[in-house]
Amino acid sequence: MSANSDYITQETITGTVPMLKKDRQYSFIDLFLSTSGFAIATWCYTQGAYVAEFLTFKQMLVNIFCFNITWILIECIPVFFAVRYGIDLWIWLRSVLGIKGVAIFATVISLANFGWYAVDAQLFASSMINLFANFGVELNTEIWKPVLGVLCVILGTLIALGGPNVIKWTSRILVTALLIVGVVIVVLCFTAVPISDIAAVKPNIEGNKLANFMLSAEGNVAFAFSWSTQALVMPRLCKSESKGYWGTSLAYGFVAPFFVAAGGVMALAMFVRCGYYESDPTTMLATLCGPGFALLSLLMVAFANIGTQGMGSYVNCMIVKSGLPKISYKVLVFIAMIYVSLLTVWGWVMDNFGTFVSLAAYIQGPIIGMTVVDYLVVKKRKLSLKSVYYMKGHDAYKFTKGFNLVGLACLVISFASCMLFIYNPLQGEIKSPIFLILTGSGYTAVCGGLLYWLASLTPLKKYMLRDRDDIDII
Repeated sequence: MSANSDYITQETITGTVPMLKKDRQYSFIDLFLSTSGFAIATWCYTQGAYVAEFLTFKQMLVNIFCFNITWILIECIPVFFAVRYGIDLWIWLRSVLGIKGVAIFATVISLANFGWYAVDAQLFASSMINLFANFGVELNTEIWKPVLGVLCVILGTLIALGGPNVIKWTSRILVTALLIVGVVIVVLCFTAVPISDIAAVKPNIEGNKLANFMLSAEGNVAFAFSWSTQALVMPRLCKSESKGYWGTSLAYGFVAPFFVAAGGVMALAMFVRCGYYESDPTTMLATLCGPGFALLSLLMVAFANIGTQGMGSYVNCMIVKSGLPKISYKVLVFIAMIYVSLLTVWGWVMDNFGTFVSLAAYIQGPIIGMTVVDYLVVKKRKLSLKSVYYMKGHDAYKFTKGFNLVGLACLVISFASCMLFIYNPLQGEIKSPIFLILTGSGYTAVCGGLLYWLASLTPLKKYMLRDRDDIDII
């Protein structure tokens, strides 16, 4: 076996056992750039264009940055334990959901997460087809869209097979370039269309203004939550807790929203120039700045989406390994490649993007709430590593046949109550004024955390804290 293969094996194995401080490879800048590379993808522009259509310029900026930053700073609090213990979120969640509960939900959520990468691949394909069209080369959409989409997945798979070291070094170069590209895009948009004209655009949407604002906020909160179950995998590679927290929070809370806002600015500029909204960055840049600048978008779309594919495959395969540690990492990566390729060709996720984002967030939200409450209030930042890794004689996290019934009940109640009484994304119907305060996704996080905390005030606390009897709690 080659030295590179040995390193990949070591890295993937240490994703499911604690990583010692001496083995950690990532500085603040490594984590920030790698995570930013994960966060920067064409779906940011799709999200920004969606928000821009419903809000004014100022409302759009407030909506994008305030909701993303607020929730990211909260949901990344458990990064401190991820770095302290050298483990990821899903290892800790064995103590919240139970050993078998994690195996099930890690798999279910990863299957949902991979839907994002099908969107990523389809956007890559659409952008490449539009780019060629701008240079006079017409490609048959029915043939080339699935081909180019699957190509994006395959190239991302190659990065995933390289492991964290490959991700780290590619991110150092590519993300730096992509951040510069993002700034240039915003400048070009304001140069092509006066900012006063962009600021003067009024949304052509009827109905309650607050409801429209919060419906857009629902998309942004769900967007922030979409990182949550993936965000706490990479920090275990970082050398210090504070660097791990800020490297993660700044990437998801500031870099990703910046690119969402860039998409919104471009969409508004397109409306001013052409009278309609557009979400594809290649089309927008070519229209606003001429075909020559479409080459800039080629760099952005190609490297950002392929890099995101690689990072996403690695992270989500590690999530599955947290629940099913005996399955080979490489096997999981190839299964993920096939699965995402099928989703890409199918196209359902892209066609139902808003519904998909909210439904996924309704599962992730309660987990975010319970994780933060468990870490800060219930377990008070203490975990039994022997129990969490199934060591003989340490079975605190087996709970009831492998399931923590309290954690699972909090998750199910939060999900169901939101669908029934707060906001149903399948119908797009606001059912309670609570939505106008928390959004649906925000409600699930607050509800999950609140229920978990209330349970700890009852006799159920003894059930939830079975690990307190483990003499080797760290």
